[in-house]
Amino acid sequence: MTTNRSIGFIAAALMAAGTTTATCWREALARSPADGDAIASAPSDATPRPLQVLADARPWLGGAAPSLRGKVVVVNFWTYSCINSLRALPYLRGWNERYGDKGLTVIGVHAPEFDFEHDPGKVRAATQALGVGYPNVQDNDYAVWRAFGNEGWPGFYIIDAHGRVRGYTVGEGNYAEAERLIRKLLAEAGNDVSGLPEAPIGAAGVEAQADWPNLQSPEAYLGYAKAQAFASPGGLLRGGSGTYTPASSLPLNRWDLAGSWTVAREFARLDKSGGAIRFHFHARDAHAVLGAPADGQPVRFRVTIDGKAPGADHGTDTDPAGWGELRQDRLYQLVRQHGPVSDRTVRIEFSRPGVRAYSFTFG
Repeated sequence: MTTNRSIGFIAAALMAAGTTTATCWREALARSPADGDAIASAPSDATPRPLQVLADARPWLGGAAPSLRGKVVVVNFWTYSCINSLRALPYLRGWNERYGDKGLTVIGVHAPEFDFEHDPGKVRAATQALGVGYPNVQDNDYAVWRAFGNEGWPGFYIIDAHGRVRGYTVGEGNYAEAERLIRKLLAEAGNDVSGLPEAPIGAAGVEAQADWPNLQSPEAYLGYAKAQAFASPGGLLRGGSGTYTPASSLPLNRWDLAGSWTVAREFARLDKSGGAIRFHFHARDAHAVLGAPADGQPVRFRVTIDGKAPGADHGTDTDPAGWGELRQDRLYQLVRQHGPVSDRTVRIEFSRPGVRAYSFTFG
């Protein structure tokens, strides 16, 4: 089996004692997905009956399991707070719209990374907000993931009309090759796609493809289970409330806290108003996965870049002055640089306590 472990941030799925642990990472930050391996055949440990696995899976977020007999099927393993999954969505939506009446069915398998992504209601709301109109199954226990032998987010399986996996890839990229295989399998099944051009699929906002040549910062987790490169004096206090001060200097790809925080296994939770997080990064885009307080009330936050308002370099979830509002548990785009990309320090300050900060990701 050939898989590409250097395209995009991927999740390493480790099976031990019947459980699956997944983390997002990227081995070669300077390597574009276009440099990756070609689409491979199915993993050696994948089920020989993928359509039966999908038929037996539960729950389907839009109702009953779709009928897949005689269809060409694209199965996408994803999770809604993952930037790598989000950047794949334009292609999945595009294929669904382009070939949906020519015998193609796109299926999403939502395999959550964080605890809040186990909530089917939150996943339904996210799919609606993201315009994901094709069927999705909630794979909280990773049963479908393990049956398919999947290895990362986003993972793609392309299944022919006879129910056989004909292509598999993990991570971002290889979209043109995947579409060519989809067209080939549709033609094999007797569907005429010759009149449909292989037009480019555009993406905007948070779904725009990463600036791979300038991406030099990896995903960083803020919960103690996976936290690395923490720079505040004294280190992290695991599971208890502590008062943190910013580091006197913040080297590239390191982060720190200011104020009163409780660092739990998955996240850092702000205990008192006015707390802040900094990260020194090198990338066009900076994002943070954030969770709303338990009371459900919105929280205002302010982003600065190198101590200044972002101006034209603000993200889709902030304005030029750097202000944003946290309402849902999801990924927030904080920064999108429009000029030359250089080392920058992003700082987020929150107006009131209860915010959970899970990770930083870049693009």
